[in-house]
Amino acid sequence: MGSRASSLLRDEELEEIKKETGFSHSQITRLYSRFTSLDKGENGTLSREDFQRIPELAINPLGDRIINAFFSEGEDQVNFRGFMRTLAHFRPIEDNEKSKDVNGPEPLNSRSNKLHFAFRLYDLDKDDKISRDELLQVLRMMVGVNISDEQLGSIADRTIQEADQDGDSAISFTEFVKVLEKVDVEQKMSIRFLH
Repeated sequence: MGSRASSLLRDEELEEIKKETGFSHSQITRLYSRFTSLDKGENGTLSREDFQRIPELAINPLGDRIINAFFSEGEDQVNFRGFMRTLAHFRPIEDNEKSKDVNGPEPLNSRSNKLHFAFRLYDLDKDDKISRDELLQVLRMMVGVNISDEQLGSIADRTIQEADQDGDSAISFTEFVKVLEKVDVEQKMSIRFLH
């Protein structure tokens, strides 16, 4: 497969990305091709505007939150490696990965890392808690004007009441994990990437 994409990615870079993200050689090559097609500035990075041209993100109510997850604090461009690192959170966990090296770094697509990623989508001010206002903002993004503010407030209050174990009227990461302990996060936060 001597495509343009694989020729622009050095072999050692490909191997490092493969090791870090768990994607196969062909998946990385395919995603690099997609990355370069999105890179309208042809400078090896993607901007928020490049992401906003992806139809699935444009129509997703949490599209802006997902797009922000690709960018480090204060950055307005993401390179291919950063792009792959974020996508790796959505890579399904394969059966052979469930017994990986316990001494090695936790895979980016582990349950814990998927939960951290999801938590950050809600924790808008990055204070490690989901407040009622943050929950309301995300709920509003997801349902639009289909539900009244009063009904949304009631949903937010009930959600916090059920999740909040330490009485601070917010949801910590630990409380977030507890609420989702019976949810198949691995499956719900997975995208099937072609092999």
